[in-house]
Amino acid sequence: MLRVLGRTTSINVRKVLWAADEMGVVYEREDWGNPIRDPNVPEFLALNPNALVPVIVDDGFVLWESHAILRYMAGRAGSDLLPAEARERGLVDQWMSWQASDLNPAWSYVVGARLRNNPPNPDEARIEASITAWTRKMHILERHLEKTGDFVANGRFSLADIVLGLSTHRWLSVAFDKPELPAVETHYKAMTSRPAAAAYLSERTP
Repeated sequence: MLRVLGRTTSINVRKVLWAADEMGVVYEREDWGNPIRDPNVPEFLALNPNALVPVIVDDGFVLWESHAILRYMAGRAGSDLLPAEARERGLVDQWMSWQASDLNPAWSYVVGARLRNNPPNPDEARIEASITAWTRKMHILERHLEKTGDFVANGRFSLADIVLGLSTHRWLSVAFDKPELPAVETHYKAMTSRPAAAAYLSERTP
């Protein structure tokens, strides 16, 4: 059986779990990651030398990096959450990559400061810069969803909706003055209506 190593308070672990539930993948989850279970131990570092979650172990095959895991699981399950057709797949990949390389770095400082008290005495100028950068990226998503409607790519649910639905959940969970983003909110409501998403878009897991 597939093992998923990671705490459910990690957004990257929730990506994997939500996708697995959507695809009907059977798995066992083990709590790893601070503050629940320190990954800086030989047992875990042998699987991922970066000491980060999630990690999956599938009949001896070990894989880390959440988006690599998502793509692997979709291929393993034969799921169209990652389309086979090249252009459709390219669009899903594009928005997954954007979430990881552009959107995530923008929120890094303010999420640490406002949700994790890290650093304990944050630099207000850096918080404002992070908010500004994050808001700029969310406007990009808003303009895209104004054109595409309820889904990020190809007019149907995909892995891109999972990663960006979780990103919007985090956006809504951090307290600061936000602009109205009606297309983003419509997309988020569509995501929260999915039965498999309920456990991963809860107030307890920003």
